Amino acid sequence: MAARAPAGPGDAASAALDALDELSRNFTYWAPDAGNGSLSGEWYRRNQVHLFGVLLAILGNLVISISLNIQKYSHLQLAQQEHPRPYFKSVLWWVGIFLMAVGETGNFAAYGLAPITLIAPLGCMSVAGSAIISVMFLKENLRASDLLGMTFAFAGTYLLVNFAPNITQAVSARTIQYYFVGWQFLVYVILEILIFCILLYFLKRKGMTHMVILLTLVALLASLTVISVKAVSGMITFSVTNKTQLTYPIFYIMCIIMIASCVFQVKFLNQATKLYNTTAVVPVNHVFFTTSAIIAGIVFYQEFRGATFLTVFIYLFGCFLSFLGVFLVTRNQEKEHLQQSYIDFGDIPGKQTLDKVQPDSNGLSYGTLPDGSDSTKSQSGEKKEV
Repeated sequence: MAARAPAGPGDAASAALDALDELSRNFTYWAPDAGNGSLSGEWYRRNQVHLFGVLLAILGNLVISISLNIQKYSHLQLAQQEHPRPYFKSVLWWVGIFLMAVGETGNFAAYGLAPITLIAPLGCMSVAGSAIISVMFLKENLRASDLLGMTFAFAGTYLLVNFAPNITQAVSARTIQYYFVGWQFLVYVILEILIFCILLYFLKRKGMTHMVILLTLVALLASLTVISVKAVSGMITFSVTNKTQLTYPIFYIMCIIMIASCVFQVKFLNQATKLYNTTAVVPVNHVFFTTSAIIAGIVFYQEFRGATFLTVFIYLFGCFLSFLGVFLVTRNQEKEHLQQSYIDFGDIPGKQTLDKVQPDSNGLSYGTLPDGSDSTKSQSGEKKEV
């Protein structure tokens, strides 16, 4: 039996070429030619899987909008009761939670079928859908800015779907491993960790709770979330359609990253919503999250490789329209729901009062009647002067 020759530099180069060859077979790029415009039948046939992912993402975001409005309606019903019970005992509230889980499942599946740069910006559909549903079922006011914002959101979604990267990628465990140890991702992760530690220092040690700091922390974690969600969803899809990928350690590593990043992401987002109005947090978080997800898709999955300048420009313009649409829909939304708990007689023409009708709700005298000493003194002083 002949002895096996030791592996030399040629064998290592051959192994590297085999890995690159397998990786290249996992990609299908769009080669532009005659008749292959964004609206042609050939384009739709070539992007059927992507369009199915887009449909799942849009339906998932709309279901999330319905779930949020159902939960809001359940809170309004409980507030009208004489003896309101805890919200978690309401059947309607649990229906909203179930629908939210269904919507998030649709988003999860969409990441396994389409690029991150295509799915992530579609979160604007949740905000636009919520505005429509609240007008139809909760009888809220429809403002001109709502109509304009929804128009921008729909126009941005159309541009995103048509000009997002046309890359079809089979996400296998070996593909994820190749990207995971790539120098692009390693540099990206090191920069993220540095920025995250600096912001966490200002938050914890210096007590700086500015909204930008909190939502930047959320966005940094969100980039890891979308990378791991696409990896897990893609490997599950690959296991169903091809060879099982659930025996590879990288699958469970990505599951741990996905769960951990989601937990800490929710923690910082809840802190931001407690300190600032939702109308300010929602649009800023949407912009930060989407930007972070797009950068993650470009760096880790290299989704814009080979894209032309015009395609990238129109794609970014579509993102801008969706950002603007979310801002217009959420703008001044909370101010319309604020109700005055007292009547300000100072607003009645010709009516003047010497005392404060409603004390400051944060003061110690809230809920007490004025003693009238100040007004009595002022009236007696006026009589003496006369």
